[in-house]
Amino acid sequence: MNSSASHCESRDAHVARKLAALAHPVRLRLLRHIGSAPSCCVKEMVSRVGMAQSTVSQHLKVLVDAGLVSYRTERPRSCYRVNADVLDDLASEIGLTIRGCCGDVDPSPQGCAENMPSSLTETDTPDGDNKDD
Repeated sequence: MNSSASHCESRDAHVARKLAALAHPVRLRLLRHIGSAPSCCVKEMVSRVGMAQSTVSQHLKVLVDAGLVSYRTERPRSCYRVNADVLDDLASEIGLTIRGCCGDVDPSPQGCAENMPSSLTETDTPDGDNKDD
């Protein structure tokens, strides 16, 4: 396999991982809630979605592991924030894929490598599968 094809496969694995993290209605709701403020703590999100703190924390971990959300500890709580650059790059990548399917962009491995947004690979490893709760 040539390096361009390998690069595209790696990119596709990173994109798929991020999409898998978004493929749960609760995580989408959490992401929208987090994005509506500069940062949110778990307690706020628990009351917002009406689920146990442990369940909300598990969903947040999936979003953090995918690089879509970051957190910082502010004793005694953790505050979460959307990684807007990563989400913007993911949206761009999805757009490129759709345009490639429709003939507007070269979908071949050669076109793949130069169109890849850099933040899609900065926080990921392609080996992890996310499990829905």
